[in-house]
Amino acid sequence: MTHKSWAEPWRIKVVEPLRMTTRPERELAIERAGYNTFLLDADDVYIDLLTDSGTSAMSDRQWSAMMIGDEAYAGSRSFTKLQGAVRRYYGFEHVIPTHQGRGAEHILSRLLIKPGDHIPGNMYFTTTRAHQELAGGTFHDVIIDEAHDADSEHEFKGNIDISKLRALIDEVGASRIPYVAVAATVNMAGGQPISLANMREVRELTRPLGIRVILDGARAVENAWFIQQREPGQGRRLVAEILHDMCALADGMTMSAKKDSLANIGGWLALRDDDIAEGARNLVVLYEGLHTYGGLAGRDMEAIAVGIEESVSEDHIRSRIGQVIYLGEKLMDAGIPIVRPIGGHAVFLDAAAMLPHIPRDQFPAQALAAALYVESGIRSMERGAVSAGRDEKGENRYPALELVRLTIPRRVYTQAHMDIVAESVIEIFDIREKVTGLDIVYEPAHLRFFQARFEPVKRLVGTTPRAHAIGSLALVGE
Repeated sequence: MTHKSWAEPWRIKVVEPLRMTTRPERELAIERAGYNTFLLDADDVYIDLLTDSGTSAMSDRQWSAMMIGDEAYAGSRSFTKLQGAVRRYYGFEHVIPTHQGRGAEHILSRLLIKPGDHIPGNMYFTTTRAHQELAGGTFHDVIIDEAHDADSEHEFKGNIDISKLRALIDEVGASRIPYVAVAATVNMAGGQPISLANMREVRELTRPLGIRVILDGARAVENAWFIQQREPGQGRRLVAEILHDMCALADGMTMSAKKDSLANIGGWLALRDDDIAEGARNLVVLYEGLHTYGGLAGRDMEAIAVGIEESVSEDHIRSRIGQVIYLGEKLMDAGIPIVRPIGGHAVFLDAAAMLPHIPRDQFPAQALAAALYVESGIRSMERGAVSAGRDEKGENRYPALELVRLTIPRRVYTQAHMDIVAESVIEIFDIREKVTGLDIVYEPAHLRFFQARFEPVKRLVGTTPRAHAIGSLALVGE
């Protein structure tokens, strides 16, 4: 018998009840949160698509493994299991655990970057660039031009433009480039993958010049699946084999185990060079914890080790990305502008295309995320000018893509939830002209999208902020 429909390769053992709030409750909640979905209380959210980081549902094997966690301060056997899993599936000799991915980014940046250095990469990521800049470096985007075009159907929009990379090397000199930052499935481009062939080109260019390649492997398993599906000659290979080949082209990796590895906390820095690894162990003791726990409990390392193995299962990764594709195709069929092709961990709404009446300095993606919450109780995340932050002159950066990310946690929501999400986005699209822009009223010095607060732009003389807030984010008269 041939099955035409797909189903999740798991069954549900434990459930967490969801609470649907009323519209007046959500209007008050978003106002209290300063129109920033990061500042909403989780209890006020119905379907939470803020992030896939640390929000996965762990398996029975992971929960069982947590019960045998070794909490020894030094030399924990749980670390030995984690180290063994990373070595087996990612292929790096040195494994230094950290509390999460940005802990690894911090250690790496302090270790390798000197003031005045330049770090090229396939589009920035928020925490990565912040650590690079705090260490005195300057990030350079060398991704292909198609990555900045939401409508481009290029299958590997995460690819590095070799001519851009070569031009930067010629301009600043190889000695001022400590490494090339390679992201697997580029988050800010819409979860877009890099090809294995392109990674080989980057390696061939950098190796003779002594420039390292550092992989952001948080979603490298998802990237490996796209390579399997799209890259010539890779279709008959296992995702685990492709993942290993990707890592073989890098000198090190930063990893958030809260993504692919299906854990609620944790990460690691993996390296090949003995001396650099020793330096990293010295720094991790200062900032994270001893080099055999790095801020993690033994039970966390046990869960990660099992999650690494589960993450490369063909059934798992097919289902995981299949759910994202399911949502994306429903939105495309309804005429909703999204980033294409559909990415690995999220569907990205093109907020600039959805809300062309809102100027960029009024943050259309932030306004769309707030409006979607008020209409439906669904929490999403802005990925546009707010996330891009300010440049060295204090001016807003305006990336080509102004997006709202609908991020799908792994093994958490059902197909029915995806149907509700699609219907809710379509409802917002139908009343899009009633959504107005936002002004920033508070922003922190770094990574402002986490804590910034906003208020609706006043467009009617004499309108109170409260009345305007409701009217700007809802159907007038309802």
